[in-house]
Amino acid sequence: MNKGSWGKVRAFFDLETEDGFTIKGFKIVEGITGNFIGYPSQKNDAGEYHDTIYADKEVKQEVEQLAKREYDNPSERQHDQETSQQPAEELPF
Repeated sequence: MNKGSWGKVRAFFDLETEDGFTIKGFKIVEGITGNFIGYPSQKNDAGEYHDTIYADKEVKQEVEQLAKREYDNPSERQHDQETSQQPAEELPF
């Protein structure tokens, strides 16, 4: 998750399914009543944005819960990824 402040957008994130598909372009957006999840979208010729990913109500709720939980409390997985990017010991060859 890439946290920051881009207008009302608070974070960008991608999802990886159990089948190995990665869906890029989700965002956490600050709304009047709190944060909500913005789905990947594309801008049409009229300047309007339309979602490119559609999900049923249960999947949307699960994505929202996972994203908000990760946004509020970054997981150990993120910490592990950050520490694994540290330079490795030099090999003697």
